Amino acid sequence: MRSVAGLGPNKLAREISSRHFPGKWMAPARRMVLVLSLTWLGGCSLLPEQIDMTAGWSASKLYSEAKSAMSDNNWEEAIKMYQKLESRYPYGRFAQQAQMEVAYAYWKDGDAASALAACDRFIKLHPNHPNVDYMYYLKGLVTFNEDLGFMGYLNTQDQSERDPKSARESFETFKELVQRLPNSKYTPDAILRMNYLVNALAAHEVHVARYYIKRGAYVAAANRTQFVIKNYPNTPSQEEALYILVVAYDKMGMEPLRADAERTMRLNYPNSAYYTQGLEKKKPWWQVF
Repeated sequence: MRSVAGLGPNKLAREISSRHFPGKWMAPARRMVLVLSLTWLGGCSLLPEQIDMTAGWSASKLYSEAKSAMSDNNWEEAIKMYQKLESRYPYGRFAQQAQMEVAYAYWKDGDAASALAACDRFIKLHPNHPNVDYMYYLKGLVTFNEDLGFMGYLNTQDQSERDPKSARESFETFKELVQRLPNSKYTPDAILRMNYLVNALAAHEVHVARYYIKRGAYVAAANRTQFVIKNYPNTPSQEEALYILVVAYDKMGMEPLRADAERTMRLNYPNSAYYTQGLEKKKPWWQVF
């Protein structure tokens, strides 16, 4: 007798019916066995973990469970609950609240792209919502802290290896919040973060200019420092930007431009440490590299 081990539902049905229902009963028997086999296999697939225990929950129940997951820092579970809440109850205050809080949950879960998408979606759907200022603020925070935080620009890591794209996006988002909603409770902190971002972006540009100087790319270095001088006029990086500009012009033999840059620096930074560094090396102060 042949073994039936390893046969699929269809083959299993045919094998059983051929053994036990010969002749005219063959076709009806096969159909009956096939139906019973598929029913049994389907029933086995309904495992407990596949049953949605939240079926029938009210909007308030789903929201309560999501908030509880948030309190436990269980961001993944909170996201699932908020998604179920919005899909089952797309209208009403719970749905709007879920749209806001899921953005925060995505951010805390490390999914910056989904967090930004959730913020943009809420702002588009509810531009006049009383809490839309929070969504602008959160969107700015997401890009502000992306890539281990923008504080890394002033850390030991080579700044030329970092892309300032996120910082610029964060600045523009905070700027939009400040301009659109100047009386928001988030505006003062947004302004502080904008100031920090401007300083960090200027520092990044100067760092790249310094790198160009060391590699002998003097035109590129001059262009970078001119960008800083023009676009970030009140940042701490201005002093070094002027210094590098003097160096670049000197290296290129552009004496009139070098003299103008030096005169500007001496006027604005008469006690600059770069003067001392230059004298100690027995060279003009702008030739320390």
